[in-house]
Amino acid sequence: MVEHSAVTQSEAEGRGPEARPFLRFRDDDPVGDPAVTVDAFLGQGNATAVRIEPGDDTRDLLPHLERVALVEVNFPSFGDGRGYSAARILREAGYAGELRAVGDVLVDQIAYMRRCGFDAFEPGEPLNADDVDAALGRFPHAYQQAADSAVPIWALRHGKGAGDHDG
Repeated sequence: MVEHSAVTQSEAEGRGPEARPFLRFRDDDPVGDPAVTVDAFLGQGNATAVRIEPGDDTRDLLPHLERVALVEVNFPSFGDGRGYSAARILREAGYAGELRAVGDVLVDQIAYMRRCGFDAFEPGEPLNADDVDAALGRFPHAYQQAADSAVPIWALRHGKGAGDHDG
């Protein structure tokens, strides 16, 4: 069985009548500030939420992570995997704020997105909570190190716990 926080579905606050349910794996309150583009974020000093589009260079945000509360990563189509790299770059750089996948997010991608560091999801279409739980529980062990805290199965076989293994 995979250990994970309970999936909570709630209406996106402050987003009007077209608000969609979203999934969060965090204990803090959702960020209510609207996300701005990377270019707009870099041009102003008061934005705390940013949206990464395919083609944006995530590394431009690294010097500013201390003021970022929310990073939305847009997936315009399920086949566009650039957002996975963006998430991993941010987590490996020490970003601890909310990392939300938005757009064409499918239930079978949730577990892989979690491994890359996503902790919130705002799919274009609501996801069935039972399907999400099944997807997260499908593979109880990881085979390689990633941005999450899962201990790879090879490390478990050698009696090593979290933080005891080399990449």
